[in-house]
Amino acid sequence: MTAIIGNVLFCLSATIIFYFFGLKLFQKYRKAWLNPLYISSGLLILLILSSNINPNTYLQGSFIFDVLLQLAVVSLAVPLYKQWSFLRKNYKKVLLGVICGTAMGVISVSAMAHLFHLQDQLVASLIPKSVTLPVALTISNNLGGLTSTTVFIVIISALISVTIGPKLLKRFGIKSKAAKGLAMGTSAQMLGANRSLIWGEEEGAMGSVAMTTSAVFLSISVPVLSLVMNV
Repeated sequence: MTAIIGNVLFCLSATIIFYFFGLKLFQKYRKAWLNPLYISSGLLILLILSSNINPNTYLQGSFIFDVLLQLAVVSLAVPLYKQWSFLRKNYKKVLLGVICGTAMGVISVSAMAHLFHLQDQLVASLIPKSVTLPVALTISNNLGGLTSTTVFIVIISALISVTIGPKLLKRFGIKSKAAKGLAMGTSAQMLGANRSLIWGEEEGAMGSVAMTTSAVFLSISVPVLSLVMNV
């Protein structure tokens, strides 16, 4: 019992300390690739490797974060409720942008699967790469994927999108507030929604709505995806 409590406290303390260190680093330099999520993850990996800590021990000790992720799924209803009038006014833009963006994510994975002959389990892990992490984990589990692979892919996908996304939008001359918010929210999830909020209120609202509705859209599509993968 004492060992379990010790593991929990150690994992919680290490994770929180590394996250706040990453947050301070990000606030100082304001670089997208210095997001505290990635800094803390990298430091935790180094800690586990250098201390010969069994990864399963960390997973057991960090169960509280699994619980918080499940709560985060429910909390996604909040931005939809808060932006309901805005969503109703711009539902055509939202639906078109989110469906196209999410569908392209699935199509790109399917193309990679055929091109590189990926195993079904890996394909199932990659399919939810463009939706927010709590929902991506649920979808990956339902499709028979590996949650560890899904976590890695979602994080990397978000990092790439939030780093090069604004540059691509600027290069292609996309000035529409709605388009910019939808693109970032669909491709980079919460990081994209936060980045959109820096541009303005409308961009931030669109980013938040895109992040939530893309997760809802892909979740609804899971039964269809399951049938396709089993054919």
